[in-house]
Amino acid sequence: MARRLALTSTIGALIALAGCTHRTSETWQLTNVTGHLPDLDFALTGDDGKPVNGDSFKGRTSLVYFGYTHCPDVCPETMGRLMQVLGKLGPDAQKVRILFITVDPARDTSQALHDYVGAFDPKHAEGLTGSDWQIESLAKRYRVAYQMEKRDPSGNYEVTHSSAVYVFDSQGHARLLATDHDTPDAIAQDLRRIIDDHS
Repeated sequence: MARRLALTSTIGALIALAGCTHRTSETWQLTNVTGHLPDLDFALTGDDGKPVNGDSFKGRTSLVYFGYTHCPDVCPETMGRLMQVLGKLGPDAQKVRILFITVDPARDTSQALHDYVGAFDPKHAEGLTGSDWQIESLAKRYRVAYQMEKRDPSGNYEVTHSSAVYVFDSQGHARLLATDHDTPDAIAQDLRRIIDDHS
């Protein structure tokens, strides 16, 4: 079973920061990180092999997840949960894009990512890859931790990684952080608010 890095320090820090924000009349189900994380900004390669950047996804709410296609459990579980979220959004799902950013660019080619996300939802999900430096820089930007594990005798390896999902609004501003403890209902409820605020 793949080991995942503890998110305690990262999420704890973000929750502490979020506690400094002004409370609205209705509280969020997820962790509010508005104003505490950078806007959606990157230069990567899409699963169609073409260059993309943060501006490519403006106009839709983006759910950003860092994972990899060889992940045995956490990644498929998270993607499956996000599929449930889209199902609960109904027509509003058209206003959401899932960005699956690999933490294993050595193995995750554009084609591999295209096949992987396509198996879940080719309409709403897109895989993104890049150079080791691009991925490392982006992970640091959003406080994502990941680490390659030792190879087995066959040369295979796992990548231990954070499992949070970052929610950016249609203008590319970081708004919320969802963990594996947040239910599809809770995520969908907050997403609908984000979508309504920017429609």
